[in-house]
Amino acid sequence: MAAAPDNIQIRVHSRRGGGGNTIHPVSVESPPTAAAGIYRDVKHSKKWFPWLIPSFVVVNIVMFIITMYVNNCPKNSISCVAGFLGRFSFQPFKENPLLGPSSSALEKMGALDVGKVVDEHEGWRLITCMWLHGGVFHLLANMLSLIVIGIRLEQEFGFVRIGLLYLISGFGGSLLSALFIQSNISVGASGALFGLLGGMLSELITNWTIYANKVAALLTLFGWVNQRYAPSGYTSISANPKFKVYQCVLWGLSLILLIVGFTVGLVLLLRGEDLNDHCSWCHYLSCVPTSRWSCNTQPVSCQAEQAGSQYTLTCSNNSRSRTYSLLNPTAAQIQGLCVQLCR
Repeated sequence: MAAAPDNIQIRVHSRRGGGGNTIHPVSVESPPTAAAGIYRDVKHSKKWFPWLIPSFVVVNIVMFIITMYVNNCPKNSISCVAGFLGRFSFQPFKENPLLGPSSSALEKMGALDVGKVVDEHEGWRLITCMWLHGGVFHLLANMLSLIVIGIRLEQEFGFVRIGLLYLISGFGGSLLSALFIQSNISVGASGALFGLLGGMLSELITNWTIYANKVAALLTLFGWVNQRYAPSGYTSISANPKFKVYQCVLWGLSLILLIVGFTVGLVLLLRGEDLNDHCSWCHYLSCVPTSRWSCNTQPVSCQAEQAGSQYTLTCSNNSRSRTYSLLNPTAAQIQGLCVQLCR
């Protein structure tokens, strides 16, 4: 005889009258197991199609190509790296170890020059410098980071929030650079990337309790929660769109700090303040001196003496001197040799 099926409930329906009592066996499903390690499916949050971050990547690459075209190393320098690229070849390693253009080309394209921002009222450089890069290595590092971080953020939060976060963070990074790097130009999207990293960290802290492996999430800084494997009892954030009170408070405080920080930073910048005067070690955050690279932030200048086709340049910063054989050199070529000599 076959064994009786499990989970059988006996329901007795009592009727008054001649029908008597009838017994109906009903099979029901067992309740879900609540054992550790068992997860249930929950509703997925809406995923956005990422298009803004890839567009930012394309814009940065196009701007770098245009910068290299404007740079035109064979015309403006004595020697170039990867000369087979023609006017797209790179400046010498001693002048630019990142495989990129000269500082003068970057300045023409809108690099952050504090003197021009303060004295010539070119505040737009605080924005344009975000889309420029110092070389191939600089561009690759930033764009790979932007793709890895930005696309997933845009998928979760949409292009409006991530676009604003990118632009506001980039402007803040430019403003901070202007307060610390005042003798040299500054370029790059690092400020915007740090803003996206801050967004990732914020998401990690906000959803800290739903991570099964908190150590792994912390080590990777951001481990997107796959809601399909969220712990039992966890409901999708999208099911309850209202913000909690503490989140609204934090949002308000963040907005106030943002406005105050930007206002104070702009006031200090327009007053010509150099924050390095108040911080003796902060300059190491942007440059670490080595035997091959100097972090001297003083403007580069040289004294030139000509004897026929022989030009003797003496660097005013370190007193180094060198003689070059040049035939009708341009001012840009001499400046490039001066930069190499002073570094």
